[in-house]
Amino acid sequence: MSRFDGKTVIVTGGGGGIGSALCRHFAAEGAAVAVLDRDEGAANAVAETLTADGSHALAIACDITERSSVDAAVERTVADLGPIDVLVNNAGWDLFVPFLDTQPDDWSRLIDINLVGALNMHHAVLPAMVERGVGRVVNISSDAARVGSSGEAVYAACKAGIVAFSKTMAREHSRNGITFNVVCPGPTDTALLASVTDAAANPEKLREAFRRSIPIGRIGQPDDLGGAVLFFASDAAEFVTGQVLSVSGGLTMAG
Repeated sequence: MSRFDGKTVIVTGGGGGIGSALCRHFAAEGAAVAVLDRDEGAANAVAETLTADGSHALAIACDITERSSVDAAVERTVADLGPIDVLVNNAGWDLFVPFLDTQPDDWSRLIDINLVGALNMHHAVLPAMVERGVGRVVNISSDAARVGSSGEAVYAACKAGIVAFSKTMAREHSRNGITFNVVCPGPTDTALLASVTDAAANPEKLREAFRRSIPIGRIGQPDDLGGAVLFFASDAAEFVTGQVLSVSGGLTMAG
């Protein structure tokens, strides 16, 4: 029997690099997966691949910054897949610009996607978990939240907010049988990272700088996140809550 047989999992940003990898990992271990993404085509592509492999998957177009969209996505997930056992808040967006070169509209978009979106998801999913007395929430933050990152001031602030929020939720809902834990990726080979390196004057030099900054000696791959996320989401972690784990090749070593 696989770890997630009979479990329903929501992954936000499920059509992207890290999100699609997490969907594959959960499906491979028996979960029914709701693939939520603002890009409906990307969500459909992931769900179709999982379904073709014999898994139960559902693609849902969802803008996590809009509460009505979130509510509709949660309702459809429950109707089609059953009660939600695991929520993975993975969706995010970044803007690599020095803070003084950003504008309030940039801040609003960063905050809406990286912080408010996760709050919307928690607020929509948690009541049923509380009622059932069980649930797992895994929030994807960033090593930028733990140590800061030049050019990512507002993003880092939002991701640090996710860490503090997760710890508070862990304190408020541990007696309800719900755990909240955080995984912090470092530089990961996704479309977002590619957009940053490709825009540099010397893309390969920047990629090499990223590689050199990581003790293990390579940039992370989306599949590298699966082990940590699935552990926190599993029954093996029922006595683990309010914790933060970096999956970054040793880029940060916070204890």
